[in-house]
Amino acid sequence: MSVPVPETPAARLLDGPTPKHAQLREILRRLAHEQLAPGTPVPSERELATRYGVSRLTVREAISQLVTEGLLTRVRGKGTFTAKPRVDAQLHLASFTEDIRGRGMTPATEVLDHGELVPPTATATALGLDTGQPAYWLFRLRRADSTPMAVERGWYHPREVPGLLRHDLTRSLYGLLAREYGVQLDHGRQTVWADAADPVTARLLGIRPGSPVLVFRRISTAAGAPVEDMTSWYRGDLYQVTMQLDRSLPDSGPHPQQGGTR
Repeated sequence: MSVPVPETPAARLLDGPTPKHAQLREILRRLAHEQLAPGTPVPSERELATRYGVSRLTVREAISQLVTEGLLTRVRGKGTFTAKPRVDAQLHLASFTEDIRGRGMTPATEVLDHGELVPPTATATALGLDTGQPAYWLFRLRRADSTPMAVERGWYHPREVPGLLRHDLTRSLYGLLAREYGVQLDHGRQTVWADAADPVTARLLGIRPGSPVLVFRRISTAAGAPVEDMTSWYRGDLYQVTMQLDRSLPDSGPHPQQGGTR
């Protein structure tokens, strides 16, 4: 499919101090922002090279920079497309439902499995369970505007939320805990890392196996009591994290007199 590129004087590449790949990058950026809806194919490398009289290597460099920024995405065997905007998460203790609604999108949840099982040792330790003591296990798929966004596998302390699995688990779990149990999660310790999607996670998220995912493991407490040990796998092409950093905070690292280590 050929995508037209507007013929305007401002769109022509010029000899000068600005490299041509950088000029082309900005042309494609304007095209993606102003003319192409998310998911629309952009012109092929051959079309762009012919149109602007540059090498395909120059075109490839311009496109690669926009792929890195998340503005474009490559699909093997199909071409390059404008990317869907990523959900920008600022880390705080909130439910997926609250977070997605706050961004003007519609959340939806599918319960894939649940049960009362003996958790792994690390989870038993995190929740303060005795050896062999079961906990509630919940496996859910989370969507935003009908697009699969995250897979969640969570463990919950049965003493803090007895009978949890009898409730409707397709809605906000944090809202359920507050409404039915008077449990307000007020503290969480979260670890984030990058990973490659395994076949099961990839199928649920609608991506290729091995595609990048962001993994969050959160251990949450209420009034000092451990309630939740949740691990979530988010699509790397649709989700990003923003963190507020402040060097002026005291004791922010092992060298507080220098404002931390980064």
